[in-house]
This record gives sequence, C-alpha cells and structure tokens, in this order.
Amino acid sequence: MDKKTEIVILTHGGWGTKLVESLKMVFGEITCVHEIPLLPQYTFAEYYQMVEEYLADLSNESVVLTDIFGGTTSNVAAKIGHASGMRVISGLSAPLLLEACSQLQYQGALDADKLLEVGRGAAKDVVKEILSNMGK
Repeated sequence: MDKKTEIVILTHGGWGTKLVESLKMVFGEITCVHEIPLLPQYTFAEYYQMVEEYLADLSNESVVLTDIFGGTTSNVAAKIGHASGMRVISGLSAPLLLEACSQLQYQGALDADKLLEVGRGAAKDVVKEILSNMGK
C-alpha cells in the first residue's frame, strides 16, 4: 500500500489549527493538513516520539511546516527529516500553507523549493506594493 502524502504542521501551542480554520474561508475544505501541536506539558522526547510515529506512516514526499526556526518544533522536524529525507520548512504562514494546499490538491504533489520561494516572498510592505503597482 502506498503511503499518503500530507502537509504536517508543527506549532507551539496549537495555533496551526486556527490557521487551517481561517484558510478554509479562502480555500474551502482542507483535508491534506495535519497539525501536531507542541503543548507546555510535553518534553522534547515526548513530542519527538509523537511526531516520529505520525510521520512514519506518511510518504517521504510529505512536507513538514514549522512555526519557529530553532524552536522545538523545527528541531524535532529537522532531526526526523534528516533521517527520513522528508523536507522541513520553517516559517509557517497563511500564504505558505495556502500554496502547499494548492500544490497538493491541484498538482497532486508538493514542491518544497517552490514552497520556500513563496515563504520568502510572503511578507510585504502593503502600502509600498500598492503604490508601486499603481505606478506612483
């Protein structure tokens, strides 16, 4: 049996659930995302085990998106990703998750390099962008 490809989000305190709920307003039903929240009561070892067990059932084509580079979520994902070959991207945001969902739903695969590009370009100076687009 082929393993499933998913977007797995690792966040401090579980705010990723709210992000997914918010994106449903734009994207519609989202079934390809699974969050594993890091809660205050979890030790590094406990959280690592939870994430490792979940990711073991997924295809290596899956992508893990984490909230804070250098935080427990990204450190756990990096350790597992290094061993498994699964891609890990830090800097979870609405535009990044929306792009990942679009890729998986409409292309049937995830392009981690494209996700990195989208993530890097997600922050904008809104007024400057609008004025630039208006030629001012």
